[in-house]
Amino acid sequence: MAEADGAEDGKPTSDEAHSAFTPPPGMEPEAAAEEDQPTSEFALPPGAEPARPEPEGSAFAAPHTYGPPHSPHTPGESPWQDRMRTMLRMPVDVRPVPEPAHRLSEAGPAVGRVLDLTLRIGELLLAGGEGAEDVEAAMFAVARSYGLDRCEPTVTFTMLSITHQPSLVDDPISANRTVRRRGTDYNRLAAVYRLVDDISHPEIAISLEEAYRRLAEIRRNRHPYPGWMLTAAAGLLAGAASTLVGGGVVVFLAAALGAVLGDRLAWLCAGRGLPEFYQFVVAAMPPAAIGVALTLAEIDVRASAVITGGLFALLPGRALVAAVQDGLTGFYITASARLLEVMYLFIGIIMGVLVVLYLGVQLGASLNPEEALLITERPLIQIAASMVLVFTFAILLQQERSTVWIVTLNGGVAWVTYGALHFAGGIAPVASTAIAAGLVGLFGQLFSRYRYASALPYVTAAIGPLLPGSATYYGLLLIAEDKLNEGLGSLTNAAAIALAIAIGVNLGSETSRLFMRIPGAASAAKRRAAKRTRGF
Repeated sequence: MAEADGAEDGKPTSDEAHSAFTPPPGMEPEAAAEEDQPTSEFALPPGAEPARPEPEGSAFAAPHTYGPPHSPHTPGESPWQDRMRTMLRMPVDVRPVPEPAHRLSEAGPAVGRVLDLTLRIGELLLAGGEGAEDVEAAMFAVARSYGLDRCEPTVTFTMLSITHQPSLVDDPISANRTVRRRGTDYNRLAAVYRLVDDISHPEIAISLEEAYRRLAEIRRNRHPYPGWMLTAAAGLLAGAASTLVGGGVVVFLAAALGAVLGDRLAWLCAGRGLPEFYQFVVAAMPPAAIGVALTLAEIDVRASAVITGGLFALLPGRALVAAVQDGLTGFYITASARLLEVMYLFIGIIMGVLVVLYLGVQLGASLNPEEALLITERPLIQIAASMVLVFTFAILLQQERSTVWIVTLNGGVAWVTYGALHFAGGIAPVASTAIAAGLVGLFGQLFSRYRYASALPYVTAAIGPLLPGSATYYGLLLIAEDKLNEGLGSLTNAAAIALAIAIGVNLGSETSRLFMRIPGAASAAKRRAAKRTRGF
């Protein structure tokens, strides 16, 4: 499940929605709350006022630092993301000179503190799953806003660094920071984007002390949904996914139960210190075991839909999209590390399901591989199931309530597009998935540009219905029945669908930037891309 506050419900940080870390025995609740962050907490600078404690409220009430955007943007103003991406691709000596930094003291910028603040903001963005290009743009925006225009940020999978050289004759100053822990909390991600937006806005004067104070509040804030709600959302997600592939009421309940059990077992293993790989192995077993048990009991239900629904709740779609996005934008080291992470998690899922399926076959369970690919066309039910799937996925990602409804609609549009192309139009699944994912990326980027926010909350959950759960289960069952070649072929097809999702999302995002420019500073200078030679 997505991360939840360790001091509040015992659920610790997770990279995907399925792993956790619990504080060691004897740790105080306040210390556990701090340990829930990607790295260690930092002390407020001298003179800064401590944050006032927040009153207790509903689980659905967002903390006060996660309010709606409040920056006074004008309709023709270009987003800071576009402006910073443009300047990052310019040589240092031809970048436009920034406006006078009205938030600095007469002595000039405190270079060390500005670099430290920049790294801490970049750390939260990278730990929250943001792409390397967007993290670099945010870091450059912060440093430039405080007068450090000759800066070069660098982002890899676990390391952030930034170098500032005041002039060609001065010695450069470098700083770096390691991202040791990652967690999915799009509520916190949105708050960091608002902070960067306010810092980079010329009409808002935010001092270093104020920026540090707001960043400390963001890191300490409790998550918007309690642990029981995240577990319930995981069950509903699996049940909706099983309905999407042809299951009925009994299948819905069985898949939901399997996902809840898998989630609880994963948290238990995480609390014992097991690596995330083994948490995925354990989380994949209960849905598969329930599906095999229904087959052995000769209950007339689609057992394949139960197992497939459990797979939907585990497939690391978010990490795959981020990996492909980093690769397409030229961050090959970060993309390779993300893809390796996806591979390990996917292998963990395969091992957990394969062990249960193999035992089921040895016990005489008559599992029908072709049943997984026979999806009954029920347009209205499938559209409703896809939207429930996206809605629960958004809760697992700890999204703001205002974005949950938008991404749910975006996911429904994606499934309608896929169904029209594949079921009605007869187009191949890979091509249909790529087109539907392209619309997800296009609409998500438009929403994010309208609100000057990250595109992840509008995109990640919306790709949930397109994930290749059926093809994955079909391949695993064939391998369990000793049909290795056919099974590997189906898993290759599942990988092709997953890559089509990632490429489609990225292509949709780039299309919005290519054809829908906003008049402003960034329109005069085009966003430069790397040029490649042909053949050598």
